[in-house]
Amino acid sequence: MLKQLGNRTSLPASPQDAIIERVKNPHKDAPYCVRFACPEFTSLCPITGQPDFAHLVIDYMPKDWLVESKSLKLFLGSFRNHGAFHEDCTVAIAKRLIKEIKPAWLRIGGYWYPRGGIPIDIFYQTGPAPEGLWIPPQDVPPYRGR
Repeated sequence: MLKQLGNRTSLPASPQDAIIERVKNPHKDAPYCVRFACPEFTSLCPITGQPDFAHLVIDYMPKDWLVESKSLKLFLGSFRNHGAFHEDCTVAIAKRLIKEIKPAWLRIGGYWYPRGGIPIDIFYQTGPAPEGLWIPPQDVPPYRGR
């Protein structure tokens, strides 16, 4: 039973405190891709405490479960006051989703805005994309200086 959807829910204090809820996949027989784009993801630099910003794109092929989108939004929002490097944030998000929903396949692209003039992009996926699954390109343009 979903506890967050339809209720007033505070932002979790940390990613560890966040609850990722799931719902049954009504189309387990059909290979399809689900995409979540989070163009305003924020976290904190673990050294300076300054904010970091990223555009995240999460693609996955569900098996038995779908991630409930409000719980995903709250989970991602819980990183606002969490100190971690770009690589840690990106891969930790993927691993947590894999643990909670056990998808047939998942990939994440973390397109981080420049820190010190250098943008950092992090990519992670569980393996080759399943045959026959249409996965659109992420199409996040590379950062171009002003």
